[in-house]
This record gives sequence, structure tokens and C-alpha cells, in this order.
Amino acid sequence: MKFSFDEVIDRKDTGSVKIESLIEFYGTKDVLPMWIADMDFATPPFVLEALRKRLEHPVFGYTLRQERFNQSIVSWMKRRHGWTIGEEHVVFSPGLVPALSMSVLAFTRPGDKIIVQPPVYPPFFWCVEKNNRVLVENPLIYEEGHYRMDFDDLEKKASEGAKMLILCSPHNPVGRVWREDELKEMTEICKKHEVLILSDEIHSDLVFRPNRHLPLPIVAPWYEEQILVCLSPSKTFNLAGLSTSALIIKNENLRRQYSDLLDTLHVGMGNIFGFVALEAAYQHGHDWLDQLLDYLNGNIELVNTFIKEHIPQIYFREPESTYMLWFDCKRMNMNEKELADFFVRKAGIAPSPGTIFGRGGDGFQRLNIASPRSVIEEALGKLYHAFY
Repeated sequence: MKFSFDEVIDRKDTGSVKIESLIEFYGTKDVLPMWIADMDFATPPFVLEALRKRLEHPVFGYTLRQERFNQSIVSWMKRRHGWTIGEEHVVFSPGLVPALSMSVLAFTRPGDKIIVQPPVYPPFFWCVEKNNRVLVENPLIYEEGHYRMDFDDLEKKASEGAKMLILCSPHNPVGRVWREDELKEMTEICKKHEVLILSDEIHSDLVFRPNRHLPLPIVAPWYEEQILVCLSPSKTFNLAGLSTSALIIKNENLRRQYSDLLDTLHVGMGNIFGFVALEAAYQHGHDWLDQLLDYLNGNIELVNTFIKEHIPQIYFREPESTYMLWFDCKRMNMNEKELADFFVRKAGIAPSPGTIFGRGGDGFQRLNIASPRSVIEEALGKLYHAFY
């Protein structure tokens, strides 16, 4: 079946954060919203069909996750990523960020050191500091438009008593898909110093050829008992509003600790429609996702060609994963306020300022290109006229 991603869908008056929070964060609604990391494409028709079918039953009371919830996750990971996991290793979370925070609470204590690798997704910082843990930064190294891990610094930070490392794989916002040798070296350092690894792999399905995502336990089976993997169909299938995610925890003791906290907080019941959507997405979503990736890649190539030909003041490297572009604007010679004013006030575009991603984010802007091509063309036109 051929799917179309060209339809422009009006999201006004739907409670969309991307639309309804523009005034709060940008002071105006008269901008193209290219900030929040959700897609402007319709949720896949097979997911909508499954939700409509569930709506035909008039009772939405307390509902257990059925066996097919875990089974669909196991099947998807095996077919998509070659990763064999047991159904018993799957545990629920009401979202990826809650999974991060609950893991911090379950597996560390107040005052413990937790390593993150900025510039990185802002909730990584929040789930550490707001839970009274000590944030330890292992910044990525940026050289000639390419990011890599600083293993010497990681070795030092891990040796100083860190209890956990929160990994972003693939990485948001820089778009890296970590290679096998990089993941192995990182894991070897963590194993040496007994650092638990919490791997956020929510963007794992959004990888562009020839790159390939490697679930961390595949790369380091010798440390898989100390690796927790966070997964969700929310980015892949535009389901973020249904608050449904999962963790893969092979270690039985760690799995029990997490599940006990989930019960204590009474957030393990979940969302009926989130269950239905996840099962439908993972059972029927392969062809749709392949076509989505082709479309997103087309958007990326469009931006890349346009920027190189018309706007040399901006540099960006095509992402290996995610639908977020990481614009290096340092050649524009603007401070952060001037840069924000240029994009918002002059160009009429609302990206995410790089500074929110922590150290190394200054001088950058993150733009979401998961929109119909006509919207991307409009954004490029606005950007061009802001310069010329």
C-alpha cells in the first residue's frame, strides 16, 4: 500500500503543544513551529483503525495489558533490529521521560553521580537534578561537523564513583547513530567501574541508510544484565499523546525493583488506547515506516541542497537518525539572543535553541523536518528571505 505524507493537517485547537505553546515560549503564534519533536503527519491508518475498533466497545474501565502487548514489542525488535528478547523482560512505562526518572529513582540514591553526554535531550538533566542526584557531564567532542564520544573524559568521570550513565542512542539532537566500536568502548568503561547504563533508544527506528541502529545489549551481551533499554513507538508512529512506552530489563532483580516503584507510584495501569496503538503499530507498521523514512530522507536532502546552494552562513551535517536537524549557526556571528531573534522575528520560524541541550549547544538551532514537503519549502523560503 502506498502512503502519502504530503497532506497539511491543521492542528489548531487540538491542544497541540507545538501550536498552543508558541506564545509562551516564542512570544508569537506567527511562526512556523519546528521545535517540539513530534510529527505533523497523520497517525498511520492501521493504528486509527485499531483505535476505532476498540471504541466500538462502550466500556473503558480498568484494563490489563494482554499478552500481545509484550509479544508485539518482542516481534518488532526481532524483525527490525535483530534483537531477541524475552516477553518477561518487557516492563511498562507511561512515557519515555517517566521511564528515565523512575529508573533514576529505582536504581540510584540521592547524591549519587549520574553521567550524561551533552548536548543532549533536556529531560536527561531534569531527571537527574530534580531527583536530587548529582549531574556529571561527559560532553561530546565536535570536530569538523562530526560528533564523537570523549572516552578519556568518560573514563575519568566513571572512575570517580558514578552510578549510572544515561545514553542517547541514536543521539538527539546531534543525529548520530553510534557505531559498534564506540558502543563497545563506552560499555567496557562502564563495566570496569560498575556503572549501570540506561539507554534511551526511542529514535532507534528512525535511522537512515546505510546506518544501522544496534541495541546496546546486542553489542555488549557480556554486560546486558546491567543495561536498561527504553523504547516507545511514540516518535516512530506519532503516538506521543498516548503515553505508552516500555523498558527492556533482563536482570530479574533490577526488573523487580523497577516494577515495585511502578506499583508504589501507581502509574503502571497505563492507557487503554496506548496499548491498542502500540500493538497495531508494531504488528503492521513496517511498510509504513519504510515509506516514512524515504520521505524524511527526501526532506533532509532538500534542506541540505538548499542550504549549501543558498545559505552558506549555516552549516549542518545530514543526520544519521531522527527527524531533527542540528544547524550550526556559528558563522552567523550572533549571540544567543540575536540568533533567536533572527529565526523567530526575522525568519518567522520557531526552532529549539541549542542552549537548552546543555554544554556545546550554544550557536546551534534544532529544527524538526517531520512535516509535509510544502511546509519545509515554506520554511526554507522564509529563511532565505531573512538573509537576503
